[in-house]
Amino acid sequence: MLEHTPKATRPRQLLIVEDETHIRELLRLHLNSEGYVCSAVGSSRAALELLKTRPFDVVVLDLMLPDVSGLAICKTIRAGQTNREVPILMLTARRQESDKLAGFDSGADDYLTKPFSMRELTARVGALSRRIRATPVDPLGEAPSLVIGHLELNPARRSLRVRSVETPLTPHEFRLLYELASHPGIVYTRERLLSELWQGEAFVTGRSIDTLMRRLRCKVEPDPGDPRFLITVWGEGYKFVDA
Repeated sequence: MLEHTPKATRPRQLLIVEDETHIRELLRLHLNSEGYVCSAVGSSRAALELLKTRPFDVVVLDLMLPDVSGLAICKTIRAGQTNREVPILMLTARRQESDKLAGFDSGADDYLTKPFSMRELTARVGALSRRIRATPVDPLGEAPSLVIGHLELNPARRSLRVRSVETPLTPHEFRLLYELASHPGIVYTRERLLSELWQGEAFVTGRSIDTLMRRLRCKVEPDPGDPRFLITVWGEGYKFVDA
């Protein structure tokens, strides 16, 4: 009689997407030695074809690929079926806060900057492989639309119109703008924003908030250098202009 391997002890399936052959092979050998079953490919096309065939427990994805970027692959995975909820660890040489936010907005779960140690890689992969992705309750699902001056925010559509012109926002940008705009005059410290908007998302830091604010001002302010809506309260944090 055949015995089925219990799910808890089944080897975890990893997909490594890295175009540099020596790095890809190093990752594969190391993670294999840690007990994972690794498939390794060097292009986004090969990765997307493989992702259609069977489920994986973690995807280790290089940001800079020769054919399609890692950001585009993330978005494609999240819009797909078989591996829609798979945890994704993004690898990149880019260290800018804005690059990290772009990765998370595209659907990545964690972000590891090159060069990195194999010990850190193993720890990150292990944490992701134990994570159970669930569909969260949408905190903005029933939130009202806002019209403030020339700004129109629709939380159901996650859309912003500035002077009647559709202005694209990332999910992080919209969450920050809507929170501040729905509480005009209330000062939010960086710590409060991190606690209320990004609970458990360790990749969002105080510097992330500052980066998001700079990006938002470029999109909503007539003069980003002299903001009318998104106000800095020196020594405290940020607020939306008083009603």
